[in-house]
Amino acid sequence: MKLRLLPVILSVLVSSSLLFGGYFAYQSFAMESPLQKTVSGIKGVELVSMDLSSTAATMEIKIEKGTSLREVYHQIQSQGGTALARKDLKLKVTNPGSARLEQWWSTALFDIAQAMETKQYAQIPATLKQKAAQADQTGGAAITATTEMDDNYVYITLMDGDASKYIMLPRAAAKMGVWPNE
Repeated sequence: MKLRLLPVILSVLVSSSLLFGGYFAYQSFAMESPLQKTVSGIKGVELVSMDLSSTAATMEIKIEKGTSLREVYHQIQSQGGTALARKDLKLKVTNPGSARLEQWWSTALFDIAQAMETKQYAQIPATLKQKAAQADQTGGAAITATTEMDDNYVYITLMDGDASKYIMLPRAAAKMGVWPNE
């Protein structure tokens, strides 16, 4: 039996285009579009980019001043539906920061890491308040720090005028390295 080359190649091309085309259409219409609509529907949040894998949904967002990162995370998690089923939701806030905020955070990081490691979460707001008072004594605009917590994360919001920094510290420590979503 002799196989003809042209029909075999055409069959492979048609089959692969249907298979991969169907996968990408499913990924786009059934997974990404509902998540984009969910994030777009949250007041004070702008979706910058999104990456969906089989184990995680990673989103880069911008948050307006005064919007709670904890509430945003909870709304995306609860309204994500089947698109987030069995996936880890990872948010990265891309608001413009400042060198002053980064320097201030680096001075507070050791005390915050110690409170996280010893699971003494009540020390975090007190530490941030103390560090903010020290920064105010050195001059410049006041840095404000707010903290929130849920079952999974400790959320820290740092504000310095128009500059901001949003941090999500996982309550279950990572096996190696520092916090992955800072």
